[in-house]
Amino acid sequence: MLVLITYDVNTEDAAGRKRLRHVAKLCVNYGQRVQNSVFECLVDPSQCRLLQVKLLEAIDPEKDSLRFYYLGDRYQSRIEHFGAKPTYEPEGLLLV
Repeated sequence: MLVLITYDVNTEDAAGRKRLRHVAKLCVNYGQRVQNSVFECLVDPSQCRLLQVKLLEAIDPEKDSLRFYYLGDRYQSRIEHFGAKPTYEPEGLLLV
């Protein structure tokens, strides 16, 4: 299933900047950054739950926020992209 994860981390202090880097690293391990604080993650339900737990441990719930949008398995018809930054196919070949 495709899950869109967005986050807003308070970076007013060094601890917040560290949390921001940690949250971004966790998301990179599971998906593709599509905007600054937005990731598309193609995961199964257990991977999604594990990522959610890790992210909740990484943030400060008094200062930061996370959003998970569950687009499911038929996500292709639910996404439209316009403008800069070309889109990618999450299930396509990944070249490193």
